Amino acid sequence: MIRAELGADAVILNTARVPGGVEVTAALEPAEAPPPPAPAPLAHPGHAATARPGLRFAPLPGGIERPLLLLGPHGAGKTLTVVKLAARLTMAGVRPLLISTDTERAGAGAQLQAFARILALSVTMAPTPAAMAWALATRAPGQPALIDTAGADLLDLASAEHLVGLRRIAQADAALVLPAGLDALEGGDIVRAAHAIGAGWLVPTRLDVARRWAGWMAAAEAAPLALDQAGIGPGAVDGLTPLTPDWLAARLRLPDPRCKAAA
Repeated sequence: MIRAELGADAVILNTARVPGGVEVTAALEPAEAPPPPAPAPLAHPGHAATARPGLRFAPLPGGIERPLLLLGPHGAGKTLTVVKLAARLTMAGVRPLLISTDTERAGAGAQLQAFARILALSVTMAPTPAAMAWALATRAPGQPALIDTAGADLLDLASAEHLVGLRRIAQADAALVLPAGLDALEGGDIVRAAHAIGAGWLVPTRLDVARRWAGWMAAAEAAPLALDQAGIGPGAVDGLTPLTPDWLAARLRLPDPRCKAAA
């Protein structure tokens, strides 16, 4: 019946028993988003000593043309990143639609809801793909939609399939939120898994407390995810910094303050 209605390419995302029968949630694979613009050069010639040619830069989508879904490991800072993006939009006079699929942890949506109240926004909890589809159907034309997901082991097949299903039914752009300080090889595995799920952007976080950046930078080269914003600090208003080639090159040239203290 699903294929007769939607065609041979329909994908069943979820089934659930309901009074009087079974509810089936299905979707079609959306048209792929256009690829990010061609990678920008990392730095001007004067910064050649710190350049890493494998890094890519492209604007992070704003969630208007397609919802923006944030995914990543536990504790990466996905919820805070959603809050920071929502605060930026609100200060620009735009009220985004906030959706959380994180119903696994106790009080999972409490943090997002607390920040949303400060911004005079509401949060729609979407524990199932069908609930998320309903939530997205309520947004006004041109209204940005930001989707916060539960922390997940992206290398786990079941978790990855769940995220693929969420992205498909939302027809969303996806960004990986990755904390700095991870081992380069482990971070690279996560980046490759996120790319396989459909992520096109990488948002590194905790750059204000991580003293060693080689790990996340090496991980960023593991798959063609684009850089544009970085999470710095716990503040909701000014906690995202534009991650440009010049900014990155300049930061890498700064001396380590610990060396000065030791001297």
